[in-house]
Amino acid sequence: MIPRIYIDTSVIGGYFDPEFEEFTKPFSQRVLDDELRLIYSSITEEELSNAPEHVKQFMRDLPENSIEYVEVSDESTELAMAYLNEGVVGKSSFADCMHISLASIHRADLLVRWNFKHIVNVNRIRGYNAVNYKLGYPVIDIRSPREVGKYEED
Repeated sequence: MIPRIYIDTSVIGGYFDPEFEEFTKPFSQRVLDDELRLIYSSITEEELSNAPEHVKQFMRDLPENSIEYVEVSDESTELAMAYLNEGVVGKSSFADCMHISLASIHRADLLVRWNFKHIVNVNRIRGYNAVNYKLGYPVIDIRSPREVGKYEED
């Protein structure tokens, strides 16, 4: 079974960013090699609206069978609010919480992102998962593209 990976714009933009491309490109190649399926949301789509054209084009060029689109719902908004109400992150991180809630509700195998402050952070991950557990949602594994890329064996 091909893993379903929820991504946001940090991963898409990371493909073109000198700081992140070393690890984002091998991750992206796994998608092109049909080893991973990407899940993206209407939140990601909104964030992409402000991105440079080549970043938008990269997303449009992905094979249709390698991506899955999910919409914001009342359920995802309520779960995102629960993260905020439990103090996992501050109120200004609502969009980050929406990404986590959508990945959780749609049972992504993994959420991949380059945001170490609000998402890819062990204390935040524990907080998100505590809320998920409390409300009956699955635990979500959260990583950076560095941890998901394809690497040569030694």
